[in-house]
Amino acid sequence: MKDFVKVMKALSDPNRVKIVKMLQHKALCVCEIQAHLQIAQPSVSKHLKILENAGIVESTKEGLWVNYHLTDGSSSPYVSSTLGNLKHWLNDDAQTREIVAKLPDIRREDLCKK
Repeated sequence: MKDFVKVMKALSDPNRVKIVKMLQHKALCVCEIQAHLQIAQPSVSKHLKILENAGIVESTKEGLWVNYHLTDGSSSPYVSSTLGNLKHWLNDDAQTREIVAKLPDIRREDLCKK
C-alpha cells in the first residue's frame, strides 16, 4: 500500500500533474518547466523531486542540462498504470491544452543562458 499512496500523493498537486502532461511530449529542463508553469525554480525542483521519489520521473545529465522525462513505469505497477491512463486523461482540459500548445515555443537556450 505504501507504494500506491506515494504515487497518488505525488499526483495530488495540480502543478505536478501539469509537469507529467508536459513530459508526455518531450524531456524538459527545470527552466523550461518553470517558464511553462510560471512558478519559482525551487518549487519546480521540489515538484520534480516528489515525482522522482514516486518513480514517475527520472533525470539524465546532458552537458550543462539536466533533462527530466517520464519513466517507463517498470518500477511499479501503480506508476505504469497511472502513466498509461494519464496519456488519455485531461487531454480535453483547457489548461492542459494551453500548456501543451506552448511547448514548441519555449526553448532552454533562450531561457537558461549560461
